[in-house]
Amino acid sequence: MKIEIVNSGLFKLDGGAMHGVVPKSMWQKVNPADETNMCTWAMHCLLLDTGDRRVIIDTGMGQKQDQKFFSHFHPHGPNTLDSELERLGYKPNEITDIFLTHLHFDHCGGAIKKVDDQFLTTFPNATYWSHEAHWKEAVSPNAREKASFLKENILPIEESGQLKLITSETWKTGLPFFEDIKIVHGHTESMMLPLIKMGNRKILFCADLIPSHAHLSIPWVMAYDMRPLDTLNEKAQILQEALDGNWLLIFEHDPKIECCTLTQTEKGIRSEKFGNLADLLLV
Repeated sequence: MKIEIVNSGLFKLDGGAMHGVVPKSMWQKVNPADETNMCTWAMHCLLLDTGDRRVIIDTGMGQKQDQKFFSHFHPHGPNTLDSELERLGYKPNEITDIFLTHLHFDHCGGAIKKVDDQFLTTFPNATYWSHEAHWKEAVSPNAREKASFLKENILPIEESGQLKLITSETWKTGLPFFEDIKIVHGHTESMMLPLIKMGNRKILFCADLIPSHAHLSIPWVMAYDMRPLDTLNEKAQILQEALDGNWLLIFEHDPKIECCTLTQTEKGIRSEKFGNLADLLLV
């Protein structure tokens, strides 16, 4: 199996919202804010090539929204999902599976493109995988999450006929290349964290449970989370499992650190080694 980080670009979010109750005097040291209190974040996606399947996990924000929308999030940087796939030698029609951890715009926006005022799937031959309970929340969102669930990112997937809804019990039938899928509910209903096995190493794509290296600290929980106390408990449980199993963790939003291994310290579970995925896979 081949595994690659796909950098779909950078964007900005409010520093206070991303760090929750953590004081700015602390989080400013790890991700400094600009003059408007916005911090830069990555949108890392993951490419798996099993030989017969070519899978993309999450798709970033995409490029189809209007300027007013982008003005709130300041997408920037030289990389896009399209340019990264081209660099890696893949064409959109060669992708067989799109696995969406959840349907917030910065995780699924690149799954849909706009062509002549029509919203079409970016990957015409792919099966699009989403969790059944999460999909129901996304198409009928609560008032707090409504701004993150954009109908143009979601409904065209179903209209295309490419959507496949799964549950905690049914995913193994269509996704045998995953060792497991961890289902968590603190950030949003039924977010999926895929666990991948490569040789003797297991790799967890952390999505928004642990969006950055700084969020390894248990109290470091985003204000965006729907159920922050659930996030605390879910994070503690998964970090212990990851430590015991010597997993590699991939951070979807950290602008500097792609992944890490873990160790037990006096302050709790923290990173042991961190850096780029390609380097840590060799450790």
